[in-house]
Amino acid sequence: MINIIQHYFHNLTEKQVEQFRMLGPQYREWNEKINVISRKDIDNLYTHHILHSLSIGKFITPVASTTFLDMGTGGGFPGIPLAILWPECQFHLIDRIGKKIKVAQSIAEAIGLTNVTFQHGDIGECRNKYDYVVSRAVMRLDELVPLIRKNISSTDRNAFPNGLLCLKGGDLSSECGNVRRPIIEVPLSDYFAEPFFETKSLVYVDL
Repeated sequence: MINIIQHYFHNLTEKQVEQFRMLGPQYREWNEKINVISRKDIDNLYTHHILHSLSIGKFITPVASTTFLDMGTGGGFPGIPLAILWPECQFHLIDRIGKKIKVAQSIAEAIGLTNVTFQHGDIGECRNKYDYVVSRAVMRLDELVPLIRKNISSTDRNAFPNGLLCLKGGDLSSECGNVRRPIIEVPLSDYFAEPFFETKSLVYVDL
């Protein structure tokens, strides 16, 4: 299933391809011990989780040393796939569930990722500032934005101003309507042809 990643991302190095390939057996092994991904969904790992995470890489191309905070990373999504895609950027992954952050850390070490750090805790315990916060179906957008505004750096260095990059599904009109900041919503079907993405969106909030 690594082929689906290479189909949409053509310029991967041999190292990146190998790291993406290693994610499959790593997540399968861990999922037998800890339910990181729905058991019935593990066969869809590359489409539903890895490629879904990488959709952020279709929206922005960050400059080297750009910093990201993955809020509510769970087993490492979207942070780990994005850290593979952008080895010159830095990622900090945080989650309240200790066993899930342990899985993400173990997988990152196993595949040789050196641009990620990890934190077991609540977003309120994270005081550092980043260029972007990324999240994947963690909570309503209008609830998420107030929590992470303190973590957004005031110094912009990318084409898109610093802010939130959020992967969501379904009708987002009420969530987006309650956020009093500039928003861009992109259907992921603009990027990917698979039926899974027909109801999925990427939301960027300028903070």
